[in-house]
Amino acid sequence: MNELVFVGLGLHDEKGLSLHGLDEIKTANEAFIELYTSLLPGFSHERLEKLSGKRLHVLSRKEIEEENGRVVLEAAERGKTVLLVPGDPLIATTHVTLRIEAEKRGVRTRIVHGASIISAAIGLSGLHSYKFGKSVTIPFPDETLSTTPYEVIRQNTKLGLHTLCLLDIKTEKQRYLSIHGALKALLEIEERKKAKIVTPNTIALGIARAGSDKPMVKADCVRKLLSHDFGDPPHCMIFLGKLHFMEAEALIQFAEAPEKLREDTP
Repeated sequence: MNELVFVGLGLHDEKGLSLHGLDEIKTANEAFIELYTSLLPGFSHERLEKLSGKRLHVLSRKEIEEENGRVVLEAAERGKTVLLVPGDPLIATTHVTLRIEAEKRGVRTRIVHGASIISAAIGLSGLHSYKFGKSVTIPFPDETLSTTPYEVIRQNTKLGLHTLCLLDIKTEKQRYLSIHGALKALLEIEERKKAKIVTPNTIALGIARAGSDKPMVKADCVRKLLSHDFGDPPHCMIFLGKLHFMEAEALIQFAEAPEKLREDTP
């Protein structure tokens, strides 16, 4: 059967792959994997090949984006093909484009979901998932000091909603934006905008290595987060909207947030 199956790898290593996903690899004619859209710190290509008994063809950004996934689509037109993707496979818009093109070619598509940083970060924080607004990616400030993340945080804050901020990565160059770097960029924008959205006293939440056995979750004012050692990537952040008393308690218990959060929450 001409088929393309998108399989999520989860967040940390090959153990994040579901049993369903493993079965899909084993029964595929060809299997591809891309590792540029996110960092899987504990992942081993060799271990997954041994576990699945299948050779995994590693795809570059160029093959997926510039060449429109041609090599994957051509394989799917010949038989069952699996594309392994970090996290949950259709979160990245690149893969949505690939799925649309496959369907246009008459190739059946399916999805085997994996853990996503979106649900993992929210779960680790203890915040209520329905109280999040639009999420945003903060780019490397030395490439472009975009004001978009700042404006998204401002819009969500005005609505009383939390903001999940993903931090830019360039896996090909082994560059990963840190919480420290992202906060410095936002403070620089604050200096220009002066809207008091991201100040040294703003309470935020930093998360590192979600999906691993030892993630780091720390809530504090921006001033203190700047000097906190979050360790190895990947990192992400959450800016807080209006807190429910249970959310405040969760941040204190799970993220060592300041006790004053309890006092400031109605």
